[in-house]
Amino acid sequence: MSNTTTETISVRIARDLYDQARSDAVGEHRTIPGQIEYWARVGRAALDNPDLPVSFIAEALASLSEPREEATPFVPRGAGE
Repeated sequence: MSNTTTETISVRIARDLYDQARSDAVGEHRTIPGQIEYWARVGRAALDNPDLPVSFIAEALASLSEPREEATPFVPRGAGE
C-alpha cells in the first residue's frame, strides 16, 4: 500500500456553483470539495466517452470506488445449473 498525499489548492468558483455543490453534497454524503471533485471526474469521463450516458458513467465511477470486499460477485446466468 502506498502512502501518497494529495496536495490541495484553493480555487475560486461562482457562488451559485458553490451553493449547488453544498446542496448536492448533503444529499450525497460528501464534502463540498468532494462533490466538486465528483462532478469533475464525471464530467471528464463524459467528455472522454461521449457515446456513454452520463448516468452510466456516474454509476461506473461509484462502483469503482466501492471496497472490493463489499462487492457482490458476478455470476453468469446458467452458471449454477
